[in-house]
Amino acid sequence: MKITESEGRLAPEELRRLFLFEALTDDQLGWLSENGWVASAPADAIVFTEGEPAEVFLQLLEGTIALSYRVGQDDVETVRTDHFGAYAGSVRAYVTGEGAEEGYTATLRACTDCTFFVLSNTDFRWVMETWFPMSVHLLEGLFLGMRNRQTMVGQRQQLLALGQLSAGLMHELNNPAAAAVRATATLRERVAGTRHKMAKIAHERIDPRLLMLLVDFQEEAVQQIKDAPKLSAVQESEREDEVSDWLDDHDCRNGWEIAPIFVGAGIDPGFLDRIAEQAPPELLEGATHWLAYTLESELLLNEIEDSVHRVSSLVAAAKQYSNMDRGPFERADLHAGLESTLVMLNGKLAGLEVVTDFDRSLPPVPVYAGELNQVWTNLIDNAAQAMEGSGRLTLRTSRDGDRVRVDITDSGPGIPDALQSRIFEPFFTTKPIGQGTGLGLDISYRIVVNRHGGDLAVSSRPGETRFSVYLPLTERPS
Repeated sequence: MKITESEGRLAPEELRRLFLFEALTDDQLGWLSENGWVASAPADAIVFTEGEPAEVFLQLLEGTIALSYRVGQDDVETVRTDHFGAYAGSVRAYVTGEGAEEGYTATLRACTDCTFFVLSNTDFRWVMETWFPMSVHLLEGLFLGMRNRQTMVGQRQQLLALGQLSAGLMHELNNPAAAAVRATATLRERVAGTRHKMAKIAHERIDPRLLMLLVDFQEEAVQQIKDAPKLSAVQESEREDEVSDWLDDHDCRNGWEIAPIFVGAGIDPGFLDRIAEQAPPELLEGATHWLAYTLESELLLNEIEDSVHRVSSLVAAAKQYSNMDRGPFERADLHAGLESTLVMLNGKLAGLEVVTDFDRSLPPVPVYAGELNQVWTNLIDNAAQAMEGSGRLTLRTSRDGDRVRVDITDSGPGIPDALQSRIFEPFFTTKPIGQGTGLGLDISYRIVVNRHGGDLAVSSRPGETRFSVYLPLTERPS
């Protein structure tokens, strides 16, 4: 919109009410009164847009405004205020040469009908350079130094986060992929062995009684795989010894090789007794080995299927985590984001007991899901680092009046009382040098509080540190 059109002037005594001008001389206020003007903007109007040439410097006289920045495909609101004298626009007009910004650095929207005091970009620069020359030099150095620092630290933080997530995801993908490759190679050998045995049967006209016996038992054995009990390492070893002893007692050679296959398929000595009752002694060894071949092939096929499904699940979790093919703002199930974040950080949670206590009755919450996943990542990653490989991580969701509450609790050493009031400050970190930038909790706080109108709180004592995220169930008024 055209904010350059004048709707009147402000008298010097009115300008002195603006906190930026309260210490100026009468002559300076007179100059501003002659060169500045009053302009208005209706509710929901875009006063200026990020990236457009910076033409004016504004101070709010009446109404409510919101500043937002473009991040990828999203507009991230960072400030909403009705403070008299709040300023925006070409606030960096005094920065010249390298590092100068010719366009607006943010988008300004009028949330209600607004009135502004306006100075042109060139007049504001002249005021700063003429009236405050020393301050301009100091501000230029401060601004450029802070911008360079934030740029370097922000890039480093992004690279570290991306590298850690990529390494964790690749590790998780590698395990099922390697299992599928290994199972496929073994299955190829078994299929080749089965073809060899089939050729031998055709050539030697093997006893048909063995074939009938195998037909009777192999389908039942294959079906039993689905109901095979989950055994501990000790139980599995004991069961393998029992099956191996049974095979040795019945003169079946190399029983120690096929015993693990039978145990993995849920076959116990009782099932083998039934085969022995019907098989002639001279055919029992062939029957058990053939059955072992059949069961191992089925187990390998199951392993391949499970591995491929796990890869698909990891890809689905990564897609959910990154919020691909989804709108930036929507009503979403918080549990989906929490669960996908746990999958993405699984490599960092090794050795920890992870407990989830989710209230599945919670309704979808109006959120920027991708940004919230960054919050979950920061909080869970911090908790994992605090516990140093052992402890309990608890994620709990519940309803808190007209808000949803998400608690992320760790059993680490806790945060000292003296530091709890500072942990959300930018660049403040309790981690050793080189292990943290101090931006994670600051970013999380701004996403939860400024972006979603919620709250982020911490309570800590030795053995229990809890970060509580509160999110409103209703959308913020525009």
